[in-house]
Amino acid sequence: MRTAFLKELFEIAKQNPRIVFMTGDLGFSVVEPFMQELPLQFVNAGVAEQNMTGMAAGMAMSGKIVFTYSIANFPTLRCLEHIRNDVCYHKANVKIVAIGGGFAYGAMGVTHHATEDLGIMRTLPGIVVIAPGDPLEARHATRAVVNHPGPCYLRLGKAGEPAVHQGEIEFEIGKAIRLRDGGDITLISTGSFLQTTNKVAEALASRHIQARVLSMHTLKPLDNAAVLSAARETGAIATLEEHSVIGGLGSAVAEVLAESPEVRVPFRRIGLLSAFSPHIGTQEYMQTQHGLDTESIVQSLLELLQTTRHRAAANASAGR
Repeated sequence: MRTAFLKELFEIAKQNPRIVFMTGDLGFSVVEPFMQELPLQFVNAGVAEQNMTGMAAGMAMSGKIVFTYSIANFPTLRCLEHIRNDVCYHKANVKIVAIGGGFAYGAMGVTHHATEDLGIMRTLPGIVVIAPGDPLEARHATRAVVNHPGPCYLRLGKAGEPAVHQGEIEFEIGKAIRLRDGGDITLISTGSFLQTTNKVAEALASRHIQARVLSMHTLKPLDNAAVLSAARETGAIATLEEHSVIGGLGSAVAEVLAESPEVRVPFRRIGLLSAFSPHIGTQEYMQTQHGLDTESIVQSLLELLQTTRHRAAANASAGR
């Protein structure tokens, strides 16, 4: 996903001299083409993310489209005040790119676990929050944020994420992509967790449970219409994310459902507890330790559907 983003941005930048790429001393196995061919559009700010954000805001106020780039928490949490006051308050055309969402850097410990970023960033006024699901979505998202005139947060995987979509897609900020259809339950995913979500849907299908799968690549603005359609048309909804269940996709969807007077649907948030992980290891290992592997998620969803059926049967027997 990281490589797809960098390649796409490089091609766009060659045609648009307003684009500036700023790195926090990161990515020197993949950013060399940009640095060598477009030196006037490349800045290494060093390990000084607050300064990088301030410089980006100033350049944006001078007419540039500036991308800041670093690992997970560093271009976001480390310089949150600068994002709020310099970028968002001034509606500056800055695109904050975080590499390694969730447990992508799981072996490097809590400082590199990006598990609260989506919730924190979506609370900031005037910023668009995007977490594409695979390399194809990442390429489309890159073009979309270039064209969007204002602050954006782009959360990417680290590298090596497989393609989930089998053909071309229609990508629009604020519009979910329906990956597969089904009427028993809707699985709403964000970010690189889309691959796992698709595997969960396949596992449910082997049990004769048909799941609709939505790639909710944009958390802000959220596709409220897609959420409400799922609530009306399927038997339950679950959100799946490699992020805290507080503040991220699960919270965003719950807000829509809670405020809707027309729909009531069984709902479950599947994500991380609000706690620092005591584990370190590969992303796959971390997911398993936190119940985000395919088997654990399937069991959780089967429990949700069983509870839903029991409640429906009880209501029916009571004449409700």
